[in-house]
Amino acid sequence: MKLSILGATGSIGTQALEVVDDLRGIKEIEIVGLTGNRNIKLLETQIRKYRPPFAAVADEDAAKELKVRTRDTDCRILCGEDGLSEIAVQESVDMVLSAIVGFAGLVPTMRAIEQGKDIALANKETLVTAGNLFMQAVKEHGVRLLPVDSEHSAIFQSLHGGKAQELKKVLLTASGGPFFGWKREALSRVTKADALQHPNWSMGAKITIDSATLMNKGLEILEACHLFGVGIEDVEVVVHRESIIHSMVEFVDHSILAQMALPSMKHPIQYAFTYPARLVSKDAEISFSELGRMTFYQPDEETFTCLALAKRAGTEGGLMPTIMNAANEVAVAKFLRDEIGFLEIPEIVERAMQDFENKAQPTLSQIVETDRLVRESMQRLNEKA
Repeated sequence: MKLSILGATGSIGTQALEVVDDLRGIKEIEIVGLTGNRNIKLLETQIRKYRPPFAAVADEDAAKELKVRTRDTDCRILCGEDGLSEIAVQESVDMVLSAIVGFAGLVPTMRAIEQGKDIALANKETLVTAGNLFMQAVKEHGVRLLPVDSEHSAIFQSLHGGKAQELKKVLLTASGGPFFGWKREALSRVTKADALQHPNWSMGAKITIDSATLMNKGLEILEACHLFGVGIEDVEVVVHRESIIHSMVEFVDHSILAQMALPSMKHPIQYAFTYPARLVSKDAEISFSELGRMTFYQPDEETFTCLALAKRAGTEGGLMPTIMNAANEVAVAKFLRDEIGFLEIPEIVERAMQDFENKAQPTLSQIVETDRLVRESMQRLNEKA
């Protein structure tokens, strides 16, 4: 298989390359293209190890630096959105791993679909903001769409146990994040360092904060609706602190099938790369005797209002998920820069959802423009937005 990785220097991208190494001698995967952010040193290391003919970064200055660093290699360095898209549409590529964090992954992933590339999807924002257009393009171009989010991979795998028309509901598990059981008064005092201490998963900063606010679970509800053709009312969030059950499906006879593994993104990444085969994994296996027990709770949507806001955006549809997502990305970035408090994240999201007008059945260009306008507006808010 020939693979391009969008977001190679991020958490998913680096683990994907570990999977490529783990599979060596079992399934050969050739890296055609890699994209990164401003972590030029890591991207240079990846280029030298995997020798892709193409690499790209969004920032022009970073691209210039990377060209200098890799001038003794045969790797062609590209930049900007066009460069990211060129990595995704290379003729020799069989599969694109879409692992760029946030809205930035939308256009390159859509371009890959239009060129008939199979997609291993780890970028939930593409489905949140443009799910109808995205799924229509997948159908029109006949590509395989394989979910890499651990929850959606679990649903995908569990659905093998029945027919689509037999599905009753999806049970989407959530760890509850670092503040499970906390109330708003306590949340008003949390710091960035507190919010970045996830109890089970090692992830990038943005998704870790989304997990702390439960926005990540809200985004995953919308993603599940598009991936599996269910309504928001058919997705139930269950807080499962141990993160052993990655998600479940319930069929009309009330049978429930679950996919379980230790918390590791390498499991769903490998399954996407090898589907429909299951190959030997180097990851650790569950010891149920050591695990002892598993617990389950309802999420607290009154305290963690981002979950309710995401569900509302999904129910309204149209441009509202784009508005919600853009505001959240801005708010999380502000929090990570210590410009706002933790509880101001949902306040900024709700304000954007109130301030911007919705539009049914938007085009891709309208989605991109709305994302830009929301970001500009929310970025201008002062610290006490």
